[in-house]
Amino acid sequence: MKKLNIYFTAGIPQSEDTADIIRLIQDSGADMMEIGMPYSDPVADGPVIQKAHELALQNGMTIEKLLSQLKSIKNEIKIPVILMGYINPVLSFGFENFCKECSESGVSGLIIPDLPPIEFEKNCQKILEKYHLNFTFLVTPETADDRILYLDSLSSGFLYAVSSSSTTGNNNAVLKNENYLSRLAALPLKNPVMIGFGIQSKQDFENVTEKADGGIIGTAFVNILLKDKDWKNTAIDFINSIKG
Repeated sequence: MKKLNIYFTAGIPQSEDTADIIRLIQDSGADMMEIGMPYSDPVADGPVIQKAHELALQNGMTIEKLLSQLKSIKNEIKIPVILMGYINPVLSFGFENFCKECSESGVSGLIIPDLPPIEFEKNCQKILEKYHLNFTFLVTPETADDRILYLDSLSSGFLYAVSSSSTTGNNNAVLKNENYLSRLAALPLKNPVMIGFGIQSKQDFENVTEKADGGIIGTAFVNILLKDKDWKNTAIDFINSIKG
């Protein structure tokens, strides 16, 4: 069974909705979730998730508040929770302190796209291991095979394969990139491969997971939280439509 990973930005539609959204994702049958830590300059994200970051910050969402919310429900959550964000707010929080708090809040892993691998090896890897946190690197169709193997060797949990060279939620993302997906499938990777960026439907999910271990859906889910007053029912129906 291919794994479904659902992303949302913490702090939307309202700052106190995080726990309800986490429960909803788990109860709807997703296999794991990524929670975005709002940041003022989310460069890897497209307009929908940028808007979500903006709204979340307006709503007063912070890393401290998110960790406190996670801590309050950690005993209810049985699927992996991964925090995704940018390095500056994490460094402001203090990297080791952040990892310690994540571990105490039931977080199982991190994705920080703008953390360079060399910096990761030098200053972060041992701290992550100390607090039993996975770390996932991203690869793209332009990433050379030897670089993919290197990033896979540093990653734990899974390897995040960006479907095409674009920002998140790009409608023009090339999902069925046969050469790229075949190349990834042929490499001796130690981690499962999850494909992300541009998956919006069950058909998209099935297409990208033919040769991968799972798919990550972010923008399509965040759009529901931003635009739909009845977001709870719509979000459940959406996840069910992918998994069904």
